[in-house]
Amino acid sequence: MDFDYAHFALTEGNKGKDQTDQVSSPSREAYRKQLAETMNLNHTRILAFRNKPQAPLDLLPTDHSASSLHHQPKSVKPRRYIPQTSERTLDAPDIVDDFYLNLLDWGSANVLAIALGHTVYLWDASTGSTSELVTVDEEKGLVTSINWAPDGRHVAVGLNNSEVQLWDSGSNRQLRTLKGCHQSRVGSLAWNNHILTTGGMDGQIVSNDVRIRSHIVETYSGHTQEVCGLKWSGSGQQLASGGNDNVVHVWDRSVASSNSTTQWLHRLEEHTSAVKALAWCPFQANLLATGGGGGDRTIKFWNTHTGACLNSVDTGSQVCSLLWSKNERELLSSHGFTQNQLTLWKYPSMVKMAELTGHTSRVLYMAQSPDGCTVASAAGDETLRFWNVFGAPETAKKAAPKAVHEPFSHVNRIR
Repeated sequence: MDFDYAHFALTEGNKGKDQTDQVSSPSREAYRKQLAETMNLNHTRILAFRNKPQAPLDLLPTDHSASSLHHQPKSVKPRRYIPQTSERTLDAPDIVDDFYLNLLDWGSANVLAIALGHTVYLWDASTGSTSELVTVDEEKGLVTSINWAPDGRHVAVGLNNSEVQLWDSGSNRQLRTLKGCHQSRVGSLAWNNHILTTGGMDGQIVSNDVRIRSHIVETYSGHTQEVCGLKWSGSGQQLASGGNDNVVHVWDRSVASSNSTTQWLHRLEEHTSAVKALAWCPFQANLLATGGGGGDRTIKFWNTHTGACLNSVDTGSQVCSLLWSKNERELLSSHGFTQNQLTLWKYPSMVKMAELTGHTSRVLYMAQSPDGCTVASAAGDETLRFWNVFGAPETAKKAAPKAVHEPFSHVNRIR
């Protein structure tokens, strides 16, 4: 654009024109026109392009134009990469190959506890170091269950002789022994703050307040065979129990009583085999997932408000354990014969996202790291495998505050 001429036309140009109009002659007019053509002053517009303008630079991808930003649907989230092989494998010699026991747990302090025969070992995931917590006397039998308290320091150890020991992992010191809860082995444990709930082969469920001398505070009777699964809900108000009698019970703590046997809230009898796998949903209250054994092979979802079965999925093999992702709407199941695999499901569609193989025996036990990214699995093949199956927590990334507002932050980055 010729800004010099524009300025001239707005100021001095009109003055000259007025003067020439006043004193006009044919020769002067011819001279003025020739001068105007020579100096390119015959503009009809003050602002005009002399040459064709340059093509605009394509700074943004074409599919992020102004119109597409407003009218196109939200872009589909890229599918997460899920490694098909375990990232680490540790030996787990003498692990008991028993479907009804619970011998693996990962505490909030990032320490994994595993029971191998008569001994409980601790594996610190931060350092990779292994230590021995306790070796139980032969006359007390095998370790049959293990569970970390919420503080990540204290751990409960259930024994074959019906006793439960409480240990301080920091000092490797036994704090107390709970007796009188059961008549036979304690195969399942579940903490609810300072309350430790135990499930026995005798079909009894007992809640113990570990702070007081008379520790038995609540009893739940309803199973006729061994209680092999116990899980408290996230709110701590509902307890789910699964048994070798193919029954799932949901108990409500608000109606629990130490004076008499507590009545269940729901008795769920749709499974046709033992129910050990139990998992409360972390993102939807009152949603419980349960898995049946070899004669059942289904994962069922329950509304524990109403007791209704929301869905049932045939997995084709024994369901040994269930874990919800803490970061995504996904569920991980571990299985027995024939593939001995871990299966990752998208919820609620229950589309298979991945099948992880490597174990050569049924994957009886699973535990999840405190950050929710890694899953440890232990099987009858005497190996402990670690899987990066759930990926990094997206919610944590989104929650992190940005120090400086970035330009074009509303547009997807070009990678």
